[in-house]
Amino acid sequence: MGRWICCPCSRVAGSLMLLLVLALSCNPSTAATASPSAPHIKPSYSFGRTFLGLDKCNACIGTSICKKFFKEEIRFDTWLSSHLKLPPSYLLSYSGNYTDDAKSWRLVDITRLTSKYRHDRADKRICTSLLKTRTCSLERALRRTHRFQKWLRAKRLTPDLVQGLSSPMLRCPSQRLLDRIVRRYAEVPDAGSIYMDHLTDRDKLRLLYTLSVNSHPILLQIFPDVEGWPFPRYLGSCGRLVVSASTRPLRDFFGSAPEVAADLALQLLAVLRSMGTNDLNYFFYFTHVDGGTFGVFNNGHLFIRDASTLGIIDKEEGTRQAPGPPS
Repeated sequence: MGRWICCPCSRVAGSLMLLLVLALSCNPSTAATASPSAPHIKPSYSFGRTFLGLDKCNACIGTSICKKFFKEEIRFDTWLSSHLKLPPSYLLSYSGNYTDDAKSWRLVDITRLTSKYRHDRADKRICTSLLKTRTCSLERALRRTHRFQKWLRAKRLTPDLVQGLSSPMLRCPSQRLLDRIVRRYAEVPDAGSIYMDHLTDRDKLRLLYTLSVNSHPILLQIFPDVEGWPFPRYLGSCGRLVVSASTRPLRDFFGSAPEVAADLALQLLAVLRSMGTNDLNYFFYFTHVDGGTFGVFNNGHLFIRDASTLGIIDKEEGTRQAPGPPS
């Protein structure tokens, strides 16, 4: 019998996007602990562009849910009245509340793709390397890169445009997977086409930035929970913050009653089975697993909480079958 061999993925030398990846590369579960002490916290109801990361757009994730923040329809758990302060900006994630009608609220997770400290350090490193200054327009700097110039000219997202990005999802990208990313990219109003004609230059930069830093929000968008995929629902982004349905990390259930542990173990096996066998013929694999990789909703259902370490092999297009031994 033959065996599946992943397609080769070479790095593009000299790409500044690689510098971004190297500067941000870290284990998300430990990023926040590596940060310095918290900066001065601004008082209530004053998000500021810096806290959200809007001051770095369009080198950011998106702006689809910003209105919810400014209309106070997304609130942090510790920020429900005018005399309270915003939570510390150096944290990696926050618990929040989300509403559509100002009456009923539901829990959400508000997260950064990596810690603000590492974001800031990477931003400074890019400016220093490209423009030889400590401060600069990050967007202008990234727009000058060879990779982004190729993105601007491209009509379709192809494997050569993402080669060298460190996301496990893109180590062996198939054209079918990349088409799915463009067609379901939720930070643009006119998704649905595999061609990038509906993406503005700004949209292309945001998509490239997200794929370069952490593909977690992209996975939530292209494999939505409403279609049965075991991921929390993606609700939107604002600057460098992502909002998704809330789950408790699996580590919180260590030491649970035997019947609870047995139920979660069975659910975990079912999730792992679906990652290898599904109707779309994608094979998902983990490059890293810890107590925060999986999460549990309030109803007891287990999901993949952190998709940043997931790799994908397309069993239809992204692989080739090696010849077997002579018969």
